[in-house]
Amino acid sequence: MVTDAIVTALRARLETELAAPAARYRPLVVDGTALGWIDDARAALLTEFADVFVVDERQVGFAATIADADARSAAIDRVARALAANGLLSRWRDERYAVAATYGARPYFEVERAAARFFGIHTHAAHINGLVGCQDGTRMWLARRSVGKAIDPGLLDNLVGGGIAAGASVQSTVVKEAGEEAGISAALAGLARPAGTVHICRARPDGLQRETIFVHDLAVPAEFVPAAVDGEVSAFQLETLANVAQFAACRQGPEVIAADASLVIVDCLIRHGAIPAQAPDHARLSALRYPALEPSRTAR
Repeated sequence: MVTDAIVTALRARLETELAAPAARYRPLVVDGTALGWIDDARAALLTEFADVFVVDERQVGFAATIADADARSAAIDRVARALAANGLLSRWRDERYAVAATYGARPYFEVERAAARFFGIHTHAAHINGLVGCQDGTRMWLARRSVGKAIDPGLLDNLVGGGIAAGASVQSTVVKEAGEEAGISAALAGLARPAGTVHICRARPDGLQRETIFVHDLAVPAEFVPAAVDGEVSAFQLETLANVAQFAACRQGPEVIAADASLVIVDCLIRHGAIPAQAPDHARLSALRYPALEPSRTAR
């Protein structure tokens, strides 16, 4: 059981880390649908690409000559490469996200992963809580992100987590990322149990993170030891749920867990009763899993 003090510390940390964005944002609109959200500073930068974007005080849209998904994808890729050349994006991935009104719908365009936050695109990811039944209770595998990662280098993370690329499904992402990040076989990864979603909407240095994470629980055999395959993870550690909760509450030091992974962990601890409903701050902590995914259009 997680102590009341840790629950309160968890709530305090995540309310800060996952706070709703405070700046003014303009929607990136296609055919009347808001597909992204761009702050004023970044909107001003886009005025330099007048052949691609029409920027006004209310919104950002594509030029009238850019009228289909392929044209939008090509145009925004050209802009993203120019932004990257000027150091305005995180590390280029050569991986695209589909940009649609709802998950799985026909995309309006595709965008390079490194540019998704710049344009405030709603992205999707799949994470796995690796759980082990031990004599002293359930334990959880944590991964330590490589120091070479573009985002949250060196921090602790869920056993497996990755963005869902254009053309991929939740299940295919689970299997792919499990194999690449933790050496989990496709057969074992296929046993991961979908456990709902959590959402994030927060300002980051590289833009606006608007993300839905498809959460999975995987009962890992006691004899299984994860192994990094693709170099994105530097080490793994198996911890009690109480320790995991304490790490998720940390704001500094070697055991800090990435904020999005911490939210996935909180969701797991709530669902499995490690954070009971009667714990102080339970309601506020639980509500952090489901923020609004559209920022305010006016400054706070």
